[in-house]
Amino acid sequence: MPEIGEVARIVNYIRQHLVGRTLAVVKAQHDENVYGKVGTSATEFEKALAGKKVLGAKQQGKYFWLEMSSPPHPLMHFGMAGWFKIKGLETAYYKPTKPVPADEWPPKYWKFTLETLEESGKPVTEAAFVDFRRFARIRLIDCPAEEMRNTTPLKENGPDPVADRDILTVEWLAEICAKKHIPIKALLLDQANVSGIGNWVGDEIMYDAKIHPEQYSNTLSAAQITQLHKSIHYVCSLSVETLADSSKFPEEWLFKHRWGKGKKDSKNQLPNGARIVFMTVGGRTSAVVPSVQKKTGKVAGDVKREDLSESEADAVLRNGDEYKEPKLKAKAKAKGAKGTKKSQDDETVPEVSETKSTATSSKRSARAAKQKPTDSESEPVVKNAPITNGTPPTSRKRKPRNAQNHDAAEQSLNEEEPKSEEPTDADAELPKSKKRKPLAKTVARTAKKPMANTTKKRESTMRATNAEVASAEVDAPARRRSARVSGGGA
Repeated sequence: MPEIGEVARIVNYIRQHLVGRTLAVVKAQHDENVYGKVGTSATEFEKALAGKKVLGAKQQGKYFWLEMSSPPHPLMHFGMAGWFKIKGLETAYYKPTKPVPADEWPPKYWKFTLETLEESGKPVTEAAFVDFRRFARIRLIDCPAEEMRNTTPLKENGPDPVADRDILTVEWLAEICAKKHIPIKALLLDQANVSGIGNWVGDEIMYDAKIHPEQYSNTLSAAQITQLHKSIHYVCSLSVETLADSSKFPEEWLFKHRWGKGKKDSKNQLPNGARIVFMTVGGRTSAVVPSVQKKTGKVAGDVKREDLSESEADAVLRNGDEYKEPKLKAKAKAKGAKGTKKSQDDETVPEVSETKSTATSSKRSARAAKQKPTDSESEPVVKNAPITNGTPPTSRKRKPRNAQNHDAAEQSLNEEEPKSEEPTDADAELPKSKKRKPLAKTVARTAKKPMANTTKKRESTMRATNAEVASAEVDAPARRRSARVSGGGA
């Protein structure tokens, strides 16, 4: 993302090639993200700028705007990958990975283009705003040019470290840090606190101030805050003065050596051999030199052990720091533990099944014993009663009602009919419709009409009926002849 230095670079180009010029042609193509989300449209943008003169260009942190001859004024933010191009010039602060054809205009992913009048012997200048990721924002602010910084969203942002040196003082910084309990780098990345500081600028400030980026802001000492204030102004001022040209950055800057993450054969270290490690702070990947940036207070996280050499790890441990296992390894370890637990559970399944079988047979025995209550003990068997034979009760699948009755009937065929059971106190308290029926009575009724005997009886009856019908059909002619004979005799 373009930060304070990169935005200063574009403001410088605009001042050189557009300020003092009249815009003859303004073209814009609508993008609901770039224009619509901030209440503007491409059509409104064209009408607001066409025929007007550019009087100046200003900046506050990552925002920049054009001061037009009359309101409204366009206010722009590059987002993650936006940029401002001028035809015939290389305005980029980095070398493109793929060469761009010189005759390609308008450039790819353009959101608006500007073309000036040819006047006072100056050639026509063409410029374009591009953004392929569509996180950029283009607004129209209807106010006097001198009031721009008092309007939304500029007034909600913090002071600019270069433009507002009189506001961003040591005392102001100390007050902001004391009010918040967040990692110090996250505090600086929040544009509501300080404008213009992004990821690489924040890392450079932390490295120059020798402060760990995860240390909580309200744990910094007075000396650390004083040094942090100096580092903020030093890094931001130099990045603006050099227009974010990294070839002009000091060789000792972290910026010169931090870009090796994930690259093959990259050492990720400074020229003096100090290791550079990476962690996530404030939602962004941060470059840290643990041998320089010591933890002097509570922090939001810890450096990964795998990123440190043995000497650096020993040095950090001597300073009282602790480590946490890398997240990926912790996940793998948890996954391995889960797999082990599963395999252990698989091994114990037979034992659980055996226990379950034992408990089930014990319950059946107990239920059978309860089916013959004595005179002295005639309490009904309570459903789901705990087992008292030493085997812990376990959940089991219930048999279908017919199967249960059939088992009970077979077991009770040769037994005497049990005596009626007296209702318990618990049954007396229940409504009549809710009272439980003694199990013995149910078993007795089932025993009187076993399912197997009933089926056999039905089959026997059907066979007898069929035999009677067949016999009747065979005897019918003889009966008719006998009837005719007896009738004729009469």
